[in-house]
Amino acid sequence: MSANNQSIIVRGSHAMHLSETVLDTLPEAKQQPIRQLLKLLPADTFSSTDNCKTSASAELTHETIIIKDMVDGRGLACPMPLLKTKVALRHVAAGESLYVVATDPNSQADITAFCEQNQKTDTVNPLLLVVNQATAASSEEATATQSKYSVDTIYHFIITKTDSN
Repeated sequence: MSANNQSIIVRGSHAMHLSETVLDTLPEAKQQPIRQLLKLLPADTFSSTDNCKTSASAELTHETIIIKDMVDGRGLACPMPLLKTKVALRHVAAGESLYVVATDPNSQADITAFCEQNQKTDTVNPLLLVVNQATAASSEEATATQSKYSVDTIYHFIITKTDSN
């Protein structure tokens, strides 16, 4: 199935920010792939900035996505992207998001089902799948971000841990 035929779930237009934790703990070399991959998402859906500090959090709206971490599941076969996502979500607090990228088409069904199942259970912080989108690697940026992966489609997920109160 081509990237154009994939289901796209976007819950409104959001401003995306890399969290202070990501900016302070990840070296620039690891932040760069995150920025490049986020640029593959449609520009009309998101505005991306990197300067979300804790002191500025009071100004952020409910439509702001704070990306705390990233799971790079490119090149991994199913179910590894889902398993890595589950582990990474342990370190994501309510109101923060996890950015997941994968190249295995089965990951789209796995991660979507995981988030839907999570919403049906009585978990303390249910998960909200904010973005579920496939992008084709046709631009120079896409080729640069996946140079060691021989695929033409990247599946993007942004999972937000919600506050159930």
